[in-house]
Amino acid sequence: MTHTAREAATPVSGNLPDTGGRRLPRTLHPVAWWIWALALATAVSRTNNPLLLLLVLAVLGYVVTARRTEAPWARGFTYYLCLAGTVVAIRVLFRAVFATGITPHDHFLFALPHIPTPDWYAGIRLGGPVSLEALLSAATDGLRLACMLCCIGAANTLANPKRALRVLPGALHELGVAVTVAISVAPQLVQSVQRVARARRLRAGRNKGLKALRGIVVPVLEDALERSLRLAAGMDSRGYGRAGTATRRSRRVTATLMLLGMCGLCAGAYGLLDATAPRFLGLPAMAAGAVLCVAGLRIGGRRVSRTTYRPDPWRLPEWAVAGAGTLAAVLLFSNMGYDAAELNPSIYPLSWPTLPLVPACAILLAGTAGVLAPPPAGPRPAVPRPRAEKAGTT
Repeated sequence: MTHTAREAATPVSGNLPDTGGRRLPRTLHPVAWWIWALALATAVSRTNNPLLLLLVLAVLGYVVTARRTEAPWARGFTYYLCLAGTVVAIRVLFRAVFATGITPHDHFLFALPHIPTPDWYAGIRLGGPVSLEALLSAATDGLRLACMLCCIGAANTLANPKRALRVLPGALHELGVAVTVAISVAPQLVQSVQRVARARRLRAGRNKGLKALRGIVVPVLEDALERSLRLAAGMDSRGYGRAGTATRRSRRVTATLMLLGMCGLCAGAYGLLDATAPRFLGLPAMAAGAVLCVAGLRIGGRRVSRTTYRPDPWRLPEWAVAGAGTLAAVLLFSNMGYDAAELNPSIYPLSWPTLPLVPACAILLAGTAGVLAPPPAGPRPAVPRPRAEKAGTT
């Protein structure tokens, strides 16, 4: 048998990836990532324990590192971390400048120059002594807000905003387009900054710090303007914002139902949160508002006809990821198996916070999304072509 005949008889498996029994890479449904991130942010709003908040940041970093793609919007989580650090620093700075005084039991750190304020500015004090307890309280409050921002940043990093637009109802299509464009602004700016910085390095730009700001900001703003003009032209050519066959009466009915439904939902939420509110402002108002909103969405969706090419599937990994985040939020709100005071430790007297076992396990459970989600689809490796050999006998 010749070499040529043997190669022709051997099946070529280079085009099909050998997974070795593992899961095939695919993109997780974007709604599953948003449910996971919003549920984790809800769990963060329940606690002020710095150990749990740092654990949440570690979980977010692990999941983003394990399941992010190579898309432009998947490179911005570092910038969200920088924004989170800025939030904490600003919160501590404001607490130090707008001092509220210290008690005899506080640990004195330093004193800022006191600025006297007029009588109409009473209640706010500028400068004065600053204590360790005040700065720690401000730092933990800022850390909680920073964790919420990082949860939104993780969802924006892991989920494709353009694919998330497909699952919105037809009545919210225009609103979804606006939200998608707004969410895509930050990743596009990050990509523009990286491209400009790379071009400056290739051109041997030596200016750094504030001197290089002008050479970076102007090209980035110009690129953002060009992107917005191209996006507007593309959206106009595809018919975005057009009412289609909807009549004026149907649009008024849709707007009325949505407005009444939103009022019902707000009244129902107020009735559930306030124990002194009448009973009809609780579940009945919320149920009526939900029915009106669904009716408005159904009527408004008739005027938008869309087709979807290759819809995103919702399978077991999506249920697992969304359920992991939701279960973590439920465990932190249920107060089962731990003391509720451990979620919000007091700094008076100053002591090291404890790490409650059940909330920590709940946060680690949310971190299993990095394993439950399928691996992201990466670029296909190039398959080398076999070299042509001369025919010969063996």
